[in-house]
Amino acid sequence: MQAVVRKKNEQLESTEPNSRIERKKTSDVEEKIRLRIVPIWARILIVLVLAVTAAVGGALIGYSVIGDGNAGDVFEKSTWTHITDLVNKGTTGE
Repeated sequence: MQAVVRKKNEQLESTEPNSRIERKKTSDVEEKIRLRIVPIWARILIVLVLAVTAAVGGALIGYSVIGDGNAGDVFEKSTWTHITDLVNKGTTGE
């Protein structure tokens, strides 16, 4: 009886991968399928929406709270032309 148990143990030990290469081969066979909860295209879209939200929120806070302006004036074209004129004031070739 002990001889049979010993022989089974030897067989089990011999079937286990001993080297790193053998373990890698068995792991390649048992390749798992990875299911993503949020697809990559949705992640990119989420990042873009968050970036636009941060830019608009930063402009609102910067213009109305820090700059003491009206929050609704941020969305007017005249405000942005005035800001670009201030930034580009000394850079013209005059």
